[in-house]
Amino acid sequence: MANLGGPRVYSCSNCGNDVSLRDDIISKAFQGRTGRAFLFSHAMNIMVGPKEDRQLTTGLHTVADIYCRDCREVLGWKYERAYEEAQKYKEGKFIFEKSKIAKENW
Repeated sequence: MANLGGPRVYSCSNCGNDVSLRDDIISKAFQGRTGRAFLFSHAMNIMVGPKEDRQLTTGLHTVADIYCRDCREVLGWKYERAYEEAQKYKEGKFIFEKSKIAKENW
């Protein structure tokens, strides 16, 4: 597992495993299952589950849940495909639920 140990890292709030960098945040204006969520361009130390079509606030998307590689906690999802042209920018990006991640070394 990568452990950056540097500033501006987000980690799994359950086990402390580093999962993304602050600099990878695209937007903080997203909604997850448990409330507020952030859209990230990159993620690390995660596992990606099976793809499924899901009707989200912004339309139909193919997504896959993402899990902490260490403790297996569901952290959010990865956008695999957006069916509407205006949503294509999300493809390959990651949603992390704010309640599932914690700031480290800020």
